[in-house]
Amino acid sequence: MEFKKIQFKNPDAQKNYNNYLKQIQSATKKLNKEDQYDVIMEINSHIYESMSKINNDSNETKNLTITLNKIGIPKEVLKPLVAEKKLSQATKTFNPIHIFQALVLNFSYGIIYLIFFILYLFLFSFIVMVPVKLLYPNNVGFYYKEGEIFQYGGFVTNEYLKKYEVLGYWFIPVTILLGLIFYFFITFLLKIKQSMGKNKNIA
Repeated sequence: MEFKKIQFKNPDAQKNYNNYLKQIQSATKKLNKEDQYDVIMEINSHIYESMSKINNDSNETKNLTITLNKIGIPKEVLKPLVAEKKLSQATKTFNPIHIFQALVLNFSYGIIYLIFFILYLFLFSFIVMVPVKLLYPNNVGFYYKEGEIFQYGGFVTNEYLKKYEVLGYWFIPVTILLGLIFYFFITFLLKIKQSMGKNKNIA
């Protein structure tokens, strides 16, 4: 369905309406085009229906102001919806940028999202070890001695520990593989958390 702006006879009402649409677009700019379209269509439909119920057509500006005040400021009222849709997009695409944005948007809706954010930061620090290994091959690796030493990563300067590095440059592909596994695992957990939230809302 094609989006069509509501046309008002009063130029001030039209200006206020257009400005409100711009606020909606600004509040939903982090969403994909499809979700942005759905949100603006839904609110536009609500505005149209509300205006249609008002019998007094003599003051479009006043009537529109009443309607928009009932809906609220887009940046505020749409925040939970944008956060939810962004999280849904993130768990479908597995895009790390989308995931980061979704977690930031959801911080205020539960400590669990802060925990997930910390896990992703830990994952990032884990992956950083790959280029560090290339720059400092003798100081980064997997150090192991049965019953005494078990250290993965870190920046080692201790000469005693260096003797027990067991992976060499295999540390790089192993770290990448572990990073990918960890990434998909915590993203899968995030998806489960989102599904549980939806089921709770339905109940």
